[in-house]
Amino acid sequence: MKKFIQLKLLLIGLLFGNTVEAQTVYKLWEKGKKPYYKENDLKEYEKEVWETLCVFNITEPTLTVYKAKGENSGKAVIIIPGGGYGLVAMHHEGYDVAEKLSSQGITAAVLKYRLPNPKSSDQPHLVPLTDTRRALKLLRGMAAEHGFNKEKVGVLGFSAGSHLATVAGLWKSDDKEENPNFSGLIYGVTNLSEANLKWLEKSLYHRKLTNEEINQNRLLDLVSENTPPAFLVHAYDDGVCLVEETTLYAQQLSEHNILVETHLFSKGGHGFGLGKKEDGTHQWIDLFINWVKTNNL
Repeated sequence: MKKFIQLKLLLIGLLFGNTVEAQTVYKLWEKGKKPYYKENDLKEYEKEVWETLCVFNITEPTLTVYKAKGENSGKAVIIIPGGGYGLVAMHHEGYDVAEKLSSQGITAAVLKYRLPNPKSSDQPHLVPLTDTRRALKLLRGMAAEHGFNKEKVGVLGFSAGSHLATVAGLWKSDDKEENPNFSGLIYGVTNLSEANLKWLEKSLYHRKLTNEEINQNRLLDLVSENTPPAFLVHAYDDGVCLVEETTLYAQQLSEHNILVETHLFSKGGHGFGLGKKEDGTHQWIDLFINWVKTNNL
């Protein structure tokens, strides 16, 4: 009996060790170094929303890295979950996606970015982008350790996370290591419609945009020959982010001779994550993996 218990504990230990080895959580910023931060009494917590576990009041951003398994593709992807800039859908648009990518030889990292809250930041609208850029630079610093090319690091965003991924690709940083080489944009936002302007003012900027900021947020007008290649996914029946957000951006990329692949599903709604077999939306992740592996991104 004693030997059996010892063996059982050993197996549990090995299992736990493998789980820890498969993924590592890194803090984005050293203590006292977070840009645009101010002291606050916010407490991070998780709550089920839209039938998935989401995180609220994020003030300590992290990057959870999943090692590539099997044949390493030499490429890496930072996953940016959505949530309208009011919460982050860390599980079904984050960890679940990372597990799938890493199982197919792609180093994956889930970004838990700070939410743009005036209680915790003096420039809330700059916080998510600053964390995304930091994550790109941090992950590239792990290229040798994880066996990927630091010139082949992309972003994969969902909904508001897709908006953030698009901005990261269009608003170029002076530091090359803070810019993505390619992007996956899943039911995202690209068009500065009246509704989207109101959303940005309410949820990201927490104030009226200036004329200069309005022009900065006309993302369709910012597409150029230097825009990263993109893989786009949307459903026609999406009532939150209209399918035109994707089709208009795809058209702009094509007109500037940027590599683009677009997949539109008749059903699926909004926020489907890895998708469902019932409506066919589950197909997109394998298509994305193939796109990342077979193209010179």
